[in-house]
Amino acid sequence: MLRPVIHLALHFLAPAMVARMAYAERWLYAWLVMMATMLVDLDHLLADPLYDPNRCSIGFHPLHTWQAVVLYMLMLPIPKMRLIGIGLMIHMFLDTVDCAWMGTLKI
Repeated sequence: MLRPVIHLALHFLAPAMVARMAYAERWLYAWLVMMATMLVDLDHLLADPLYDPNRCSIGFHPLHTWQAVVLYMLMLPIPKMRLIGIGLMIHMFLDTVDCAWMGTLKI
């Protein structure tokens, strides 16, 4: 029960820390944009069951595939897409860490 709580908390805290450190003058805007990237989890609606605390998102959900991650990485050098790319990469990193914590990461 502790793992999912920590995982969810990190989805809020990690973007907040990045926003405060890298975008100090407009940290709230940066954090809100990165929070909007949580919508990537809408692909969980395609799964049955919708939520499985022991399922690794990486490689399972369509927007959590390695191919999608490559597209998210390609956003990073584009100034107008950078915050979205950062938010998505933080999200994928945290989901990968969660999979590793569960011992279900398949590379």
